[in-house]
Amino acid sequence: MAILGALWLTSGCGSRRQPLPVYGEIPQFRLIAQDGAAFDRARLDGKPWVADFIFTTCTGPCPRMSYLMSRVQQAVKDMPDVRLVSFTVDPEHDTPAVLSEYAKRYRAEPGRWFFLTGDQKTLDRLSLGAFKLGSVDGSLNHSTRLVLVDRKSRIRGYYGLDESAPVAQLLGDLKRLQGERE
Repeated sequence: MAILGALWLTSGCGSRRQPLPVYGEIPQFRLIAQDGAAFDRARLDGKPWVADFIFTTCTGPCPRMSYLMSRVQQAVKDMPDVRLVSFTVDPEHDTPAVLSEYAKRYRAEPGRWFFLTGDQKTLDRLSLGAFKLGSVDGSLNHSTRLVLVDRKSRIRGYYGLDESAPVAQLLGDLKRLQGERE
């Protein structure tokens, strides 16, 4: 009987599934939002969130990433606690005013989708050390993955632009997170 129970848990039958893996934890940070206000991780505590790293003058993958984030924003409109966070990899250019204009272009909902800039060392520490996505070193090379973070600031999933349906997969995993017991 124990074997049958184990098969049931892993076969997709029924509603019980293995929890999403934990890839790491996001430490406390302090940056500046597109409205010029200080923004720290505490504003995200207790909420699931989706993150990416972009820069506003990018003509490559960043517009697509921001478009996908806007699709996530639309898809979670009935999940008021979900937040979106876009970190710049070009803090020298991407001032709060520049990020504010960029946010308007993608119809970012104030209080839900935040665009953050600040000290390059802090952004590098987050991108490389916490998110494990590469360095923010002034080269403007960066990851094109979206990252799902749970209510405890733990990384629970990565979703690349090269996947066939990254937003659908991310949203499915977000719903799984919503059902997990903390």
